[in-house]
Amino acid sequence: MKADPAEHGAFFQRDREWQPDAYTPWYKTSVLRSPQKALLSLNNTLSEISGPVFGHNILNELDNDLILNFAKPGEMPIGERIIVHGRVLDEAGRPVPGALLEFWQANAGGRYRHKKETYLAPLDPNFGGCGRTVTDADGRYVFRTIKPGPYPWPNGVNDWRPAHIHFSIFGHGFAQRLITQMYFEGDPLIWKCPIVRTISDEAAIRQLIAPLDMANTIPMDARAYKFDIVLRGRRSTLFENRLEGN
Repeated sequence: MKADPAEHGAFFQRDREWQPDAYTPWYKTSVLRSPQKALLSLNNTLSEISGPVFGHNILNELDNDLILNFAKPGEMPIGERIIVHGRVLDEAGRPVPGALLEFWQANAGGRYRHKKETYLAPLDPNFGGCGRTVTDADGRYVFRTIKPGPYPWPNGVNDWRPAHIHFSIFGHGFAQRLITQMYFEGDPLIWKCPIVRTISDEAAIRQLIAPLDMANTIPMDARAYKFDIVLRGRRSTLFENRLEGN
């Protein structure tokens, strides 16, 4: 079967009006991280378009089960048991199979398992807070975890991060890499967070909020949240009036 040339072209440019500004002084970290010179636009290179490629053989049995993957035998972490699921799609609405998702989060008390963590909330000896999975042929993914808690951070006098889960996604090319955060429906801290307020478009913020999904909740076990992720789509290269390769 002849390959679809649309699957091998460059990726769409990022929509910078949809993404947050690099310099947002109310989010203090952005002051040092923001570019000091004008941005340059470069075409995608072959290595950015063609790799990396991941398969399910890189996964361990419990990589997508944060309830069990760090717990001692016969024990489990403390907190609300949840399922997070969704699809990874490109900008054209097509599924992205074989995408690697890595996720990490604080525990139910809002504390990360990290040597530089300073929040006084206790560590949970049965919760590691990280995992990974690979999307199936229809771009779907799923994992189990504990709902993370909010935590204070030294940005302002009394700034708190809303409960969230970090995601790192590798699509079909390095140029399709995405790092983002998922928030939970109904959390009032979302709209008070300085990081969230760097996004000027409310519709873009709402794409980061996972709605409660009672249809996929497991009775007497775990609630479900649905979080779809959109990566940069392919852009076919046109040769005169036809797709290149046709």
